[in-house]
This record gives sequence, C-alpha cells and structure tokens, in this order.
Amino acid sequence: MRVLILTILTLIGQLTFAQTDKSKRPSPPDNTKVTTTDGVTIDINYSRPSLKGRQLGVDIAPIGIVWRTGANEATTIEFNKDVLVEGKKLAAGKYGLYSIPGEHETTIMFNKVWNQWGTKYDANEDALRVSVSNATASTSQEQFKINATPQGTVSLEWGQYVVPFTVKASN
Repeated sequence: MRVLILTILTLIGQLTFAQTDKSKRPSPPDNTKVTTTDGVTIDINYSRPSLKGRQLGVDIAPIGIVWRTGANEATTIEFNKDVLVEGKKLAAGKYGLYSIPGEHETTIMFNKVWNQWGTKYDANEDALRVSVSNATASTSQEQFKINATPQGTVSLEWGQYVVPFTVKASN
C-alpha cells in the first residue's frame, strides 16, 4: 500500500513540474534585456510562437486585429526610467505589450495591465499607442523574436516582417 501511495505521489509531482516548466511549451518563454547608451534599462519578457506553416497576418497575428505580441501570458516591457517611445512620453514602469499588425504600419500599445493572460486586453488601460512603419527582413524568421539594441531600437521580428520602434531616455 505504501508503495502505491508513493508511486501516485511521485507521478503527481512529475505532472505538476511538467505543467509549470514553461520551457517545454510549444511557444517557450524568452527575455530581452539591454541598457541603452542613454541609461534606459529595457526588460522584455515574452513567449516565442512559431509559424508552423501558418500565414502571418492571416492565420496568426491577423492584420487589423489586436495581437498579444507573443504567446501565452501577456508580453511585458519594463523601463527603469521615464522614456520617449517614438518621441512620445511614457512613464517608467512595467507594461503589457500589444500590437495591431498592418500591411505597412503597425500600432504598438503599452498597456497598464501586464500581469494577465495575453488575450485579455482592454484598450481603456493603454498608457501609450504609437504607429510605426513595418520593414522587411532579409531572411524569414520561423519563431517570433524581440530584439533590443544599446541604441534603443526594439524590433519585433517574425516571418519576413520587422517592426522597429525607438526608445530614448526622457530628459
């Protein structure tokens, strides 16, 4: 009887660990963190979905529809000081990062609610919205990636698309 109970407890423990090990998800978590040349620390946490044969803008991250800018929990972006995003003021803090993909331009939203599942979005909670021009990558990216450079350029990269926006310290 004791062996049966120990076996069951061991299996339950393994299942619980498997469910909490986010690295085993189909869209694993990732982090991008950089301190810019003007002293802004940008810390981004997100999950990396893959195209898996789906058409970007149609089957996944549809054009004109709010996208969670990643997978799973809401993608978060945090700034250690007040910043200018594409020249518009945004207070230091942590935000949910959402977007509305477009054919030529994408709207990036910084939402005050960040600790939630990614599909829960309320536009009334936006702290800032900016529109940026899309660019084209030289090679296709199967898995979504967010990059940030010391010069303050943050880029969302997936498929043939690159969506860059600039972050600068607010003086």
